[in-house]
Amino acid sequence: MVAIKAQQAAAFTKSPPVTLSAVLFFGSDPGLITERSQQIAATIAARENPPGEVMRLDETDLDEDTGRLAVELQTRPMFSGRKIIRVTAGRRINAALLKDILDGTPLEGFLVVEGGNLKPDDAMRALFEGLPSLAAVACYPDSAADIDSLINDVLAAHKMRITNDARALLQSRLGADRALSRGEIEKLALFALGNGEISEDDVEAIVGDAADLALERIAEAAASGRAVAAVTDYGRAIASGESAQAIILIMQRYFLKLHRVRGDLDSGRSLEDALRGLRPPLHFKQRDVFAAQIRNWSRTSLDSALQRISETAKAARLSSQLEDTLAERLVLAIAAMAAPAGAARASRRR
Repeated sequence: MVAIKAQQAAAFTKSPPVTLSAVLFFGSDPGLITERSQQIAATIAARENPPGEVMRLDETDLDEDTGRLAVELQTRPMFSGRKIIRVTAGRRINAALLKDILDGTPLEGFLVVEGGNLKPDDAMRALFEGLPSLAAVACYPDSAADIDSLINDVLAAHKMRITNDARALLQSRLGADRALSRGEIEKLALFALGNGEISEDDVEAIVGDAADLALERIAEAAASGRAVAAVTDYGRAIASGESAQAIILIMQRYFLKLHRVRGDLDSGRSLEDALRGLRPPLHFKQRDVFAAQIRNWSRTSLDSALQRISETAKAARLSSQLEDTLAERLVLAIAAMAAPAGAARASRRR
């Protein structure tokens, strides 16, 4: 199967060939990769008679049983259609493992792999682009037409209209990540629910810049102590052309937001009131994570984090050739600061 280019990806995902046995989604838009992986898995499952079963396997599932992925893909369920297995490429789920599985016995199941921003000569891409029953699908940030179609789809589901000026402003703030873009449009529709029509003021009040939101995910992961996720998202951002200094700035903004809410709590305000006062407001999917971070980070530890971020920002400006290394070290350092704080609080609750 030839490589599926970005402009062909939507049509391919909606109607994959019946001869397909595995597909790789890759590119610089992780939200779009996830969305299309979910979509093709659901399509393949619904096409089975009886319907197939969608399963998710993680790297940890293979730690104790390295052959589990092969067994799942080569076993036909007794009471359902074939299994559709979704995995994310990583330490264990790599080109070498998949080549042994895909370049041999025909599969009973169907495999969906979510990759990162892979280079043209990457072994994973070469595998999926080189075998006739496989496909590699490019997922890059949405074009203006893609964004417009997404706006129409989400607002139609909410039976909402949008003015031309509001649409133009909304389009300018979306596109860096499909999942974030969809979430921002849904948040906007809920915000304007009851008005019937979304205005430019509504967009200005509720929708942040999608590129900043994509970078904010790095800060969010670091603040939760999820070092692997933070560094992975950092690598994707750099590979897609974002600057290290922009990432440092987003880290600073995110921790200033944490610092402000932590200060409000320390002065006697309730967490709910402090969160409600944030502008722009948090997306509802971010609230639980952000609230957990507030409980985990003390005012003193946030002061230390902000000091570390400020020092890194200054060093990156003075040594631009080292900014990538400095920013990545900052992400790891912040994640390391978060983990002990959370562990200490958990031990005190026992």
